[in-house]
Amino acid sequence: MTQYQHILLEPHGAVMVVRLNRPQVLNALNAPMVAEIAEALVEIALDAGLRCVILTGSGSRAFAAGADIAEMQGAAPDARAAQSWVRIAGFNKPLIAAVNGLALGGGMELALICDIILASETARFGQPEINLGIIPGAGGTQRLTKIVGKSLAMEMILNARMLSADEALRVGLVSSIYPSETLLHNALKMAQQIAARAPLAVIAAKNSVNAAFDAHLTAGLAVEREQFAALFGSEDQREGMTAFLEKRRPVWKGK
Repeated sequence: MTQYQHILLEPHGAVMVVRLNRPQVLNALNAPMVAEIAEALVEIALDAGLRCVILTGSGSRAFAAGADIAEMQGAAPDARAAQSWVRIAGFNKPLIAAVNGLALGGGMELALICDIILASETARFGQPEINLGIIPGAGGTQRLTKIVGKSLAMEMILNARMLSADEALRVGLVSSIYPSETLLHNALKMAQQIAARAPLAVIAAKNSVNAAFDAHLTAGLAVEREQFAALFGSEDQREGMTAFLEKRRPVWKGK
């Protein structure tokens, strides 16, 4: 396996743990990290001995606390970064998110791509991009709506509402909650059980469930990408990200 700079790969028999490894910034997702996740999943997809993957974060405070705002502030959306997200979503083996702490913005979108989300008791989920003058741009408007319904998705995206682990379980966003200290143990137990099942049937089951979930998703993602990119030409986007980095309230101009 390739050695990566921003993620750690931890093999456990037929299960690979992919650990986001920027704990100094709460595992914020920058373009190189997202590219490394995509590349690692391509490697794992080609390894017949690996049958299930767990995505988790380094440290107990965050799975991934959003995108790297300093990187995004002066940059237009990058087609290469978008392609990395497409490659992650196209991974053909079971993908479990073990969410330890914050899963915000792009971090929540990464969890939403996964087939199963497990949460620690301290997990919190949110799409707070509206506070930066932008919207979710990696599938959040689409996948979140399909999982939790229109009204709650609107509240989370329009008003930056965050969900606790208990709320996420109640609305079907996560399937189980565990104490922080046992989250990865329980995720590994589940992943190893899945990895021990008939490989072709597991992949067929994943494909079949996704066929139901992904109906009209492609068209919706295209609209999201268009709207997301358009906002990067706005004064409000520049103000929102500058205010975030300067730790002050933004002053919106509506242009």
